[in-house]
Amino acid sequence: MGKLTKKEKGGEMRVKYLGHASFVIETKEGIKILTDPYEAGSFGGEVRYKPIKEECDVVLVSHDHADHNYTKELPREVKIVTKTTSLYGINFNAIPSYHDPNKGKLRGKNTIFVFEVEGIRVAHLGDLGHILEETQLKEMGKIDLLFLPVGGVFTIDPKEATEVVKLLSPQLTIPMHYKTEGIGFPLSEVEEFTKDKERVKEVGKGEVEIELPEEKEIWVLRPLLV
Repeated sequence: MGKLTKKEKGGEMRVKYLGHASFVIETKEGIKILTDPYEAGSFGGEVRYKPIKEECDVVLVSHDHADHNYTKELPREVKIVTKTTSLYGINFNAIPSYHDPNKGKLRGKNTIFVFEVEGIRVAHLGDLGHILEETQLKEMGKIDLLFLPVGGVFTIDPKEATEVVKLLSPQLTIPMHYKTEGIGFPLSEVEEFTKDKERVKEVGKGEVEIELPEEKEIWVLRPLLV
């Protein structure tokens, strides 16, 4: 993959892709932020990823579905975040959105989380089900690192995800919530999103150090818990 240029204002952070919409974001100080933990075996066995055993300090939960909110079996007590709050010196901004294009009438509400780690502004879109509205874009502001659902069916699809990237213009995009061996849902594969894009990197592993590239890129990580 080669050495990437470190952004002047940024520092080191590490990202692990566990699977589905679940990542661990670790700061230089060792604070671990877990996003949208799934329940292994939920939805009649459609969630096939292995159980999450990762130790963490903060858990961000975008909405109350079993493939995004399962905290019961985490190794130790954690701070669960569902609304705007500050923990460990990090401000987590919870921005309301919807799980579907009909204002939540089909699948309810969804929360977008925006926070800054090591000078890098991060957005995790959860199960976003619609194109972002102007008020949401304004509240989110400039995003450096975007965790983006691309699989369709229960979230935005590859075409809609492409539009969201255009609106936010992040320096680095990491796709999530797409079809893998770890999920039985009829989602699109990540290639449906990446096939017509420039500067796509198949990272080939599930854990990376984030140093923002000079040009906008998409990194496809390999889920660790397949």
